[in-house]
Amino acid sequence: MSNTEQPPPSELKSSFTSTTGGVLTVEVGAITGDLELLTRPTDGGIETQVRYAGARDLYTVTGSPVPTTDTHHKAHESILKQLTTPGRIEHGNELPVDLAL
Repeated sequence: MSNTEQPPPSELKSSFTSTTGGVLTVEVGAITGDLELLTRPTDGGIETQVRYAGARDLYTVTGSPVPTTDTHHKAHESILKQLTTPGRIEHGNELPVDLAL
């Protein structure tokens, strides 16, 4: 590796605002509002966590880790798109989104 090359990041982050239904997490159920997405590659796929913007507590998104053959960056973008796409409407309410298959 030359002096100008950087290793690929082990963790990617993106800020986003949840849809009305929020993002479904393992630990606390749905969370809504201004959030941060953190992803990192693992042997089982892409580990996916969210937290409230500026907070320290991380929550695992239901369905994580996400199996993929894509690059980490491409998988991160795909996960972000899925988490910012509104969930199904049931009885007039938007359901939270997750990564479960």
